[in-house]
Amino acid sequence: MMPTPFANIAPRLLGPLLIAALISACGEAPKEATSAALAKPALTVTTTTPQTLDWPQTLKASGNIVAWQEAVIGPEISNYRITEVSANVGDRVKKGQVLARIASDTVESELAETRASVAEAEATLTEARANNERSRQLREKGFYSAQQGTQTQTAADTALARLNAAKARLQTAELKRSKANVQAPDDGIISARLATVGTLTQPGQELFRLIRGGRLEWRAEVTAGEITRLKPGQIAVLESQNGEVLEGTVRAVAPTVDPQTRNALIYVDLPAQATNAVSAGMFYRGEFRLGQSPALTLPQSALLLREGFAYVFRVDRNKVTQTKITTGRRNGERIEVSGIDAQAQVVASGAGFLADGDTVNVVAAKPAP
Repeated sequence: MMPTPFANIAPRLLGPLLIAALISACGEAPKEATSAALAKPALTVTTTTPQTLDWPQTLKASGNIVAWQEAVIGPEISNYRITEVSANVGDRVKKGQVLARIASDTVESELAETRASVAEAEATLTEARANNERSRQLREKGFYSAQQGTQTQTAADTALARLNAAKARLQTAELKRSKANVQAPDDGIISARLATVGTLTQPGQELFRLIRGGRLEWRAEVTAGEITRLKPGQIAVLESQNGEVLEGTVRAVAPTVDPQTRNALIYVDLPAQATNAVSAGMFYRGEFRLGQSPALTLPQSALLLREGFAYVFRVDRNKVTQTKITTGRRNGERIEVSGIDAQAQVVASGAGFLADGDTVNVVAAKPAP
């Protein structure tokens, strides 16, 4: 059976007609679905506005904990044996307290010998004065010449000088005996002990090292540009790794800057109880409080960090706009910001789930309990 001429034409005409009919019938549905998808909120959010708060201005620094002053204690007499050591590292001592004792046998014998020399000089002086007096009486009667009188007077003067010299040696021997006890020159804490029983004392030898008054200080390093912002009397706050906080006071600002590092030292006095929490040699970070100044702040949850920059999402008619800002000081859960006006409405949290231009559903924030 031969195909009719319309047999090949019908399918080619029917296809476009069916397609046209389908487009005509269903063309509006995708458009409505697209509009619905665009209008659907990406997230339900709450908004917040920047708050202006009075925040302290701070300057961060770091440095070592060191002794305010250290005293090096050594023997004042040499070549004598140490017989007793009565102080150890960490001991709190008082001024004049005995830290070590030195064998005093030789010192005592020298003292006894010097006392005998004084007694001998006193006897010699008494005899010389008596001779001089007899010589004077005989000279007045014409039995002695003037020259003989001069000789007896000179002998008496010489005896007096020898007595004075002997008394000076006696004072030296008594002082030497008093130095047989090594004593603390001031109140403080023993930070090092090198004294050992049985060793001989040597000139310039260090036996103990003392933190005077038990006082510690924080020597913080700041740059040359920051040193002008600091002055004595300002408060410094130190925080340890375990969260302990110490508060000190700036005692002095170094008058010079290290030419190698271009840093300067700030000397911060720590309270007396600081010795219970810190030790000399520790490294601490802290900050100086320079005063108060207003700060435009937002909660940390409102910020989004991307590629090293900070952003917030401003809300306008349920649409969000990603806005780049600059951050500053931080206090608890709030951060100082700039680059946004104080009346702006921004997404309070969940910024990480949004993109620029998203539609959001804004709801009122729940009151704090």
